[in-house]
Amino acid sequence: MKRISIDPITRLEGHGKIEIFLNDEGDVANAYFQVPELRGFEQFCVGRAAEEMPRITNRICGVCPEAHHMAATKALDMLFHVDPPPVTKKLREMFYSAFYVTDHTTHFYALGGPDFVVGPDAPPAERNILGVIHKVGLDIGKQVIDARIRNHHVIKMIGGRGVHPVAGLPGGWSKPIAPAEREEIEGIARQNVEFALFSLKVFEDLVLGNQGYVDLILSEGYIDRTYSMGMVDAQNRVNFYDGMIRVVDPEGAEFVKYHPRDYAQHVAERVEPWTYLKFPYLKGVGWKGFVDGKDSGIYIATPLSRLNASDGMATPRAQEAYEKLYETLGSKKVNGRYQPIHYRLATHWARLVELLYAAERMLELISDPEITDPNVRAPVTATPDEGIGCVEAPRGTLTHHYWTDERGILTKVNLIVGTTNNYAPMSMSIKKAAQTLITKGTVITNGLLNRIEMAFRAYDPCLSCATHSLPGQMPMEVVIYDAQRNEVERLERLER
Repeated sequence: MKRISIDPITRLEGHGKIEIFLNDEGDVANAYFQVPELRGFEQFCVGRAAEEMPRITNRICGVCPEAHHMAATKALDMLFHVDPPPVTKKLREMFYSAFYVTDHTTHFYALGGPDFVVGPDAPPAERNILGVIHKVGLDIGKQVIDARIRNHHVIKMIGGRGVHPVAGLPGGWSKPIAPAEREEIEGIARQNVEFALFSLKVFEDLVLGNQGYVDLILSEGYIDRTYSMGMVDAQNRVNFYDGMIRVVDPEGAEFVKYHPRDYAQHVAERVEPWTYLKFPYLKGVGWKGFVDGKDSGIYIATPLSRLNASDGMATPRAQEAYEKLYETLGSKKVNGRYQPIHYRLATHWARLVELLYAAERMLELISDPEITDPNVRAPVTATPDEGIGCVEAPRGTLTHHYWTDERGILTKVNLIVGTTNNYAPMSMSIKKAAQTLITKGTVITNGLLNRIEMAFRAYDPCLSCATHSLPGQMPMEVVIYDAQRNEVERLERLER
C-alpha cells in the first residue's frame, strides 16, 4: 500500500499532518488528519484559583486568546453565582466584536484566502499574505494591516492588553470606557463596516467572478452533509457572545436547542488511538463513524454552520449579505428559512458575512448611551462551585466548564473548543477531497496536495487549544549523526 504524507500541513495554527494511503489500484483507501502535539490545558489548570482562568487559558495560543478569555470569564460568572451589570455585557460583546474583525480578517487574507486570491496551484512561496498583496495591490494590503492594527488597539484599550487580555472578572470587567474612548472606538467601528463591505466586494470580484473557483466551491469533493451547530439569540439570529446553542439537521430542521450549561446532555466525545484530538458528536444521534448524513451524529461548528443554524443575521447589511450567499448558492427556503449549505469551501464567504456582522454589531454597541456607565462590576459574595461559559469562537462553539472546592480552587476542567467540534468533519473532508483528486494514474503535484489541504483550511483550525486526549504513545524516530553527518544509529518507537 502506497503512502502519501503532507507533513507539515500549512497555513493553520498549530502542527498537523495528513497521511493518505493508496490501495494497489492507486485509489485512496483512507486518509488521516493527525495532530501529533499535546498541550493538555485541562490538566495543568487543576489546582489553580478559578479567577486565574481568564488569564491562563488565553495563553493557549496567540490566535484566539480573546475567545478563551471571554468563555472563561462567563464561566466564572456562573461559578461565583453573580450576574454582571448590563453595561458589562455590552462592553464584553463590543470587545469580542473587535476581536472577530481581526480574526476573520487574518484568516481570509493570510490563511484561507491565498488559495483563491493567488490560486490553489500557485507556487507555495506565493500562497501567502505577501502573494495576496502582490495580486491585489499594496493599497489593499495596507487596508488589511490597518484593520488589524486599529482593532488590536481597541482590544488593548478595553481588555488591558493587546494580545492576552486581562480585563475579565467574575461578574464584571476591570474598567469602564471614558467618553473620549467611546468616540475613538465609534470611528474605528465605522471603518470596520466599510472594510467588511470592501472584503465582500473582493470576494465577489476575485472568487465569484472566476467560474473556475465557483466550480471548485460547488464540486462534490468539498461537500459533506452534516448537522450544523451555532449560537443564536431569542429570534434565532447569529450571536457570538450569548444565547442558546441551536443544532439543525442536514435538511435544516431544528434538531435541538439548548442552554450552554446543558452541553453535556447533548454532546459526547470519542477518542481514537492515532491522534491527540477528541471527536465530539451528538448524543441524540450517536457515533456512527466518519460518515455524513442524518443518521450520523457528526456536526460542524463553523461560520457556515452558524449561518445554517440561524434564521438570519441581527444587523441589516449582514442580513443582506447572508441572503445573497444563500440565493447565489441555490439554497431554497423551507418554512420561511433557508436550507443549509454544505459546500465546505463556502465557509470562506460565510466568514466575510460574519465579519460584516461583527463590524455592525460593534458600531451598535459603541453607539449605546449606556456604554460609558462606570458601574462595570457586581459584588461577589457566594461560595464558588461549578461554572460553564460558552461563546462562539471564530472557528466554532467554545465551552469552558470548571469545578472547584469551596475555596475556589479548581478540581476539574473540561474544554470543548471550536476545532475539536470540527475534527471529525475535517477528517471526512480531507478524505473525500483526496478520494476525488487522487485516482489510478494521478500525477501527484504540489498543487494537488494543496487542494487537499484546502479541505481543512475552510475550518480555520487552531490545533494547540484542541489537543486534550493522550490515548497512547505516538510514533517517534531519533536519528544520531556523527560530526561528519554520517548516520550512526536510528531509534524508532512504533505507534501503539
